[in-house]
Amino acid sequence: MLAKLTYLELKLLAREIIVPAVVLLLPLALLLGFGFQPGANKAQHDLGGQTAPEYMAALGVGIAVTILGLSILPTTLAGYREKGVLRRMATTPVRPAYLLMVQLLIYVAMAIAAVTILIVTARILFGTPVPERFPAFLAAFVLGMGALFGIGLVIAAVAPSSKAGTGIGMLLFFPSLFLGGVYIPREQMPGALRAVGDYTPLGATLKTMRDAWMGSEPRLVQLAIMAAYAAAAGLVAAKTFRWE
Repeated sequence: MLAKLTYLELKLLAREIIVPAVVLLLPLALLLGFGFQPGANKAQHDLGGQTAPEYMAALGVGIAVTILGLSILPTTLAGYREKGVLRRMATTPVRPAYLLMVQLLIYVAMAIAAVTILIVTARILFGTPVPERFPAFLAAFVLGMGALFGIGLVIAAVAPSSKAGTGIGMLLFFPSLFLGGVYIPREQMPGALRAVGDYTPLGATLKTMRDAWMGSEPRLVQLAIMAAYAAAAGLVAAKTFRWE
């Protein structure tokens, strides 16, 4: 049952080619655009000692997960409820929860594909080393994804329509990128703004991934922040999500 539903959802996703294109190609385009600039492979003080390809690869992972969690996930699920898809499924052997599970599996797979493409491309084209503390990098990726996807589920739970889901998601999307250090590297932010950003889901995720990439020990407080966001958002979504 799950396999058939996954196949059908993948077919629908293939028709909306812009979704995988944005998630997979936008971060890759940023990596290539900054990576091929003169002097990009030199460690830069303004990037915390990282090279431009290393910095952009980590940033690209965060961007991909944020697009999936705060934009695509709530818009899709709110749209299914608005169109009555979930209500109709409730009368069949295919329970609505199966659709939710399949959606999450597809988005997790897309996020994994994005991080793999970025790490491999940075390694092959620019000689960027893989994250030195890979377990810490993986933990940040998983916890950050859990936090952002959890927030996306909360949006989907309260949004009455796909347009509302998109609107609410965008209200969180752009501030998340700003505070996370996507628009301005956190090293160039004022101290107070940097401190605020480090306590946001994306900010904590990106800092931990960058630290792990450079071989620094992850700060337990930031891992705890991501875990807390994921747990709290998951609990709220479970309590408030409605199928109709």
